[in-house]
Amino acid sequence: MTKQQSMGKCYLCGKTFGKAAMTRHLSKCSQAQTPAAPGKQKTTPAFHLVVEGRWAKAYWMHVAAPVKAPLSKLDAFLRHIWLECCGHMSAFVIGGIRYTSSPMEEEEERGMATPLSRVVDVGTNLFYEYDFGSTTELGLKVVGFWNQDKPKGAMQLLARNEPPQSICDQCKTQPAMKICIECEAAWLCESCAAAHECSEEMFLPVVNSPRVGVCGYTG
Repeated sequence: MTKQQSMGKCYLCGKTFGKAAMTRHLSKCSQAQTPAAPGKQKTTPAFHLVVEGRWAKAYWMHVAAPVKAPLSKLDAFLRHIWLECCGHMSAFVIGGIRYTSSPMEEEEERGMATPLSRVVDVGTNLFYEYDFGSTTELGLKVVGFWNQDKPKGAMQLLARNEPPQSICDQCKTQPAMKICIECEAAWLCESCAAAHECSEEMFLPVVNSPRVGVCGYTG
């Protein structure tokens, strides 16, 4: 069976590209951006990050993160786009050092006030965990630099994967729209979900995130 190529949308030009081609496209697309005019807001130097589900690589995105932004700002962005459900703790692992939202001195953990420029550079690989119980893990890599024109150096979503196609586990024909967490995360279409024996409270929606079907995440 041919493996389905993961596609994504560039939020700069609106075009669609494959996962492997998106980094190359963004490099060219960024060069085509018009520099800020004299007297206008200046650009902000940023890192170009590629983020993906560590164990669910069909979910990915490209982010421009200001080099002076603290890890906490990147943490908040990842939560907003992909993860936040119940206010769980989180952590980055960079060069073997853990930077957490609630650091513990006895574990030699550090906080997230550290600026990105102090802990990463082009080529750096880092890891991220959200929720230390039902953990969602992400892999991140700094692939280059970016000049932003966003206000106050805000995080910028450059590109993101299109929702992966998932087929109903029961009828095997229709797109899955809900997940029954009671039945070992059974993926169901609307019709099969309506006839399913478990109660509606056991359903979570199918969403475009590596945290799909986990805890209380609804997207």
